[in-house]
Amino acid sequence: MSHHPEIQALLDKQAITEVIHQYLRGADRADAELIGQCYHPDAWEDHGGIYDGPADAYVAVMAKMLPRSGVMNHLATNILIELDGEKAKVEHYIFAFARMKKKDGEELDTFTLARAIDQFEKREGAWKIARRTLVWEWNHDSASAENWGAGMITPDPSKLVRAAKKPHDALYKVGA
Repeated sequence: MSHHPEIQALLDKQAITEVIHQYLRGADRADAELIGQCYHPDAWEDHGGIYDGPADAYVAVMAKMLPRSGVMNHLATNILIELDGEKAKVEHYIFAFARMKKKDGEELDTFTLARAIDQFEKREGAWKIARRTLVWEWNHDSASAENWGAGMITPDPSKLVRAAKKPHDALYKVGA
């Protein structure tokens, strides 16, 4: 089906945006398979000084690391997509929160802002990442101090439905 060029541009930009969100969902839920689906088979990942190599090897590292990591939340913002036929230059910010345990067992909350500069390509009708370059913007760490709004959100946090990794998160238990 052929669409008017402006409609096709909107459809392409939406498809790219959904890949970005799928990637971040995969990171938060420790779903490496979902992250892997965001890349073309020959894609390259430059993770800003942490990793620089084939994306499939990066995903394999994430598959081992993410299930052991604490609570993570990644938010994408300021998504700018410059389409050029079957290619696109995409820039977006990633605001990440993670709760980690230091070597002494103390909980640490870390807030990080990074920027992804992606080269997307549309192959066989699917937009995916062909190359990602991550740029670190800033980071702030603090001791964990979770108290749910001084008890105003809930006086008993043990009753809250909490986020979890795949397959234990509510996302994987709710029907489509």
